[in-house]
Amino acid sequence: MKKIMTFGEILMRISPLGNKKLVQSNQLEYYFGGTEVNVAISLAQLGNDVKHVAAVPEDFVGEAAKSFLNQYGVDTSMLMTSTYPLGLYFLEVGAIMRSSTISYNRSHSAFAMMNSEIIDWDLAFDDCDWFHWTGITPALSKGASQGLKKALQIAKDKNISISADPAYRANLWQYGGNSKEILGELVGLSDTFIGGPNEINELLNTNFENDVNGFVVSCKHLISAFPSINRVFDKTRVSVNANWHKIKSRMWDGKELYETEELEMTHIVDRIGTGDAFAAGLIHGLLHYKDQKALQFANAACALKHTIEGDANLVTENEIELVVNGGLTGRIKR
Repeated sequence: MKKIMTFGEILMRISPLGNKKLVQSNQLEYYFGGTEVNVAISLAQLGNDVKHVAAVPEDFVGEAAKSFLNQYGVDTSMLMTSTYPLGLYFLEVGAIMRSSTISYNRSHSAFAMMNSEIIDWDLAFDDCDWFHWTGITPALSKGASQGLKKALQIAKDKNISISADPAYRANLWQYGGNSKEILGELVGLSDTFIGGPNEINELLNTNFENDVNGFVVSCKHLISAFPSINRVFDKTRVSVNANWHKIKSRMWDGKELYETEELEMTHIVDRIGTGDAFAAGLIHGLLHYKDQKALQFANAACALKHTIEGDANLVTENEIELVVNGGLTGRIKR
């Protein structure tokens, strides 16, 4: 069993039932999630020892969020409490040519307003094998950004493997931080990069294409700019419509390009958290398999998340392995 730590905001997702727009509905359903939380839950479902660091409100909503993580095997001993509320986001689920839409309510949440200086990172990283972060966390507040930087410095000093998913969300960077400068500094403290030409272009102010050649060239530029990065993993998506997508994944290890077969989802159940499922599948794969098998495992994990309601991927290692080995018929298992 490997020990993994994640750091990021716990959110409540609120949606009208089915494919209704909010204006049509007087009934709502909710799930707990958040980018790093989704990764943590998925990794725990795959049999890893996972600890999540965050802040939740000191009320019944915070208790429910904590219980949700515990239910799926995530260690919440490093969750702090706050007088600020839990962050929310509202989701209208689209269909066919109508896109899904999201509205965030998280600018003064328990996580955004947390005092990260009181986190005992040495305790948090006790016996840790891997630390995963995303670009969502440093976008939320100066305190979250500073806390993440300190965590990365300590993890690096302890020779802990570090994966970076520097997802850039322009509408989240509201506190005045320089996103490119901050993300660049944090990527420079990491060794595994999850992203492709789009993310690399944001970091380096470049304009690489998203095709295979653009991926390879952009990876070479990234590793040149950030020598600590030794592997780059990326997934690509083709959207026929809101309910029908195709994905495949690719990797550059500094010498060779690897690609997976394309997987097709014709009747998507839930699109949210699929990138997080990819990250979790990749981390699990890298801790247990060789790089190319890890890439296949991540691609299959991402595909399967499209079949699971809610933010987090709840499939098992055996279910993912079945897809990796060509089990795509979805036949009933008796």
